[in-house]
Amino acid sequence: MRLHNLTNVKGAVHRKKRVGCGEGGGHGKTSTKGGKGQTARSGGSIRPGFEGGQMPLYRKLPHRGFNNYEFRTSYAVVNVGDLAGLDAAITEVNAEVLAKAGLVRAGVTALKVLGDGEIARALKVTAQKFSDSAKAKLEKAGGQAIVG
Repeated sequence: MRLHNLTNVKGAVHRKKRVGCGEGGGHGKTSTKGGKGQTARSGGSIRPGFEGGQMPLYRKLPHRGFNNYEFRTSYAVVNVGDLAGLDAAITEVNAEVLAKAGLVRAGVTALKVLGDGEIARALKVTAQKFSDSAKAKLEKAGGQAIVG
């Protein structure tokens, strides 16, 4: 099969809607834009929540409550399989070592190790969190999972 032999599936190609080409075409006069006014104009749109100048509902209602978003802890994630690919001379792994290796961004404060992949050598890994499978794989290989 070659590119010049390809054809579209029946019904895949539609003819272009020609607007403003006379009333006989079915899309004449207002060119499918309805009547007059702001929304019939080019670029005319009304932002969400606008109520025609009336005080909108979202401004009438009180804004109260608490949002935990700014206090969240976001973890940089590394898999056990990624640790196995580190240089053989490295025996102790922490966020700084991983940043030098390019596995996490520099200046990461919270690190979590997940259990995807396999590891065969003993590594002493320091992180804030470990998944159960990651901890089991590290300890099975003779390493340590230090929470700190």
